[in-house]
Amino acid sequence: MGCIIFNRVANFCRKVLNRDSSTRVPEEPTLQVYQRPEHGISRKDISENALKVLYRLNKAGYDAYLVGGGVRDLLLHKQPKDFDIATNATPEEIKKLFRNCRLIGRRFRLAHILFGRDIIEVATFRGHHSDAPIQVTPPQDKQKPQLSSRSEEGMLLRDNVYGTVEEDAERRDFTINALYYSVKDFTVTDHAQGIEDLNNRIIRLMGDPETRYREDPVRMLRAVRFAVKLDMDIDPVTAGPIRELAPLMQDIPSARLFEESLKLLQSGQGLETYRMLREYNLFQQLFPILSDHFTENNSSKTEKMIEHILASTDKRMAEDKRVNPAFIYAAMLWYPMMTRAEEVSFASGLSFYDAFMVASNDILDEQVRSIAIPRRHTTTVRDIWQQQLRFSRRSGKRAFKTMEHPKFRAAYDFLEMRSLFEGSDIKELALWWNEFQDADYNQRGQMMTNINDGGGTRRPRRRRPQQPRRKKPQVNS
Repeated sequence: MGCIIFNRVANFCRKVLNRDSSTRVPEEPTLQVYQRPEHGISRKDISENALKVLYRLNKAGYDAYLVGGGVRDLLLHKQPKDFDIATNATPEEIKKLFRNCRLIGRRFRLAHILFGRDIIEVATFRGHHSDAPIQVTPPQDKQKPQLSSRSEEGMLLRDNVYGTVEEDAERRDFTINALYYSVKDFTVTDHAQGIEDLNNRIIRLMGDPETRYREDPVRMLRAVRFAVKLDMDIDPVTAGPIRELAPLMQDIPSARLFEESLKLLQSGQGLETYRMLREYNLFQQLFPILSDHFTENNSSKTEKMIEHILASTDKRMAEDKRVNPAFIYAAMLWYPMMTRAEEVSFASGLSFYDAFMVASNDILDEQVRSIAIPRRHTTTVRDIWQQQLRFSRRSGKRAFKTMEHPKFRAAYDFLEMRSLFEGSDIKELALWWNEFQDADYNQRGQMMTNINDGGGTRRPRRRRPQQPRRKKPQVNS
């Protein structure tokens, strides 16, 4: 709690010190060119594969720049996660230059240059929509190509409008991403005072925030993610419309939101990102099932479980350990699923086991409508949940069979996590399974004997009285 208060005080002081810059009214893009000694970016810090793509495009007569987050992170002395390139070559022209190229995307065509597992994304300079036909609603004739189209709410549905590097810079989302590095002369071109905002640690949207959010509501998620990841403040003008426009997230394809949710929750700052998403009413759009379990003082079991799993995930990311998204989703949705199971059991008269199965399917089906969690993950979530019921059934040989389940370790870790928030029965059960795992064969046998005979959990089997055998009648020969 003290850490949270300290961070808020620090952010407030930063806003006061940067008051003039943080409230700067968006202006027309101002171009500034920084020479090699002024920015400090070196080619040795850039991916070798990205340099190959840049050099080949330049050699073929095209303009090509390293853009966006790669340039931003290099200026902040961070290691970029990926390197994106912008060029005036069209996707088809890029494909002719690179045999290892694959064209993707419908909303905006992109070229992926494949170097094994390393993918360099190359985009053609985007232009203004005013320079191309705009279709407000989807065209009736599906065979007729549309360069640009948007929904009635203003969301861009198709964006294949090409332009100049200056127009491309104006189409970028945030000023700190409108930075272009050239390998021709080693300069960084800043089209929107992005370096100034980097120095002032401000996340500022280019253009009118409401219009830009309506074009692509995912920009609201990106604003939060960048603010947390880069330890920056969101400009008040940029942050202003977010709470009101947050419901626009419901119009985003669920498959895209799944990828965005991974970036948010597995960023290494998942807990702080979750808190900021809650503040701006964005998390509620990603996980609408959880909204009914939120309280003003974060006191519900659901909220405690979410904070615990995200803090644990951040710790594992810091230690470079593997993180399974299914485990995170299982933890976040556990208590809503249990509440639903109790409601189903009470309303229908089903046994709790049957109601549990119905509720688990219902909750996952509802969540998939918002975030398209792949089947491989929902299957794991179900396995983890169902094992929770089997942990209490230890008589006979059931304990040994439970340990043979492929998801036993994940399910046990989940049980141990539940013991932090639930009653003494769950704590005792978690301790028993912890001891059972570490015991040798003889010790396990003794533990099972105690469960079967001394625990009073199983009544002795009642034997049926043996019927006297009938004698066969003798036949006189």
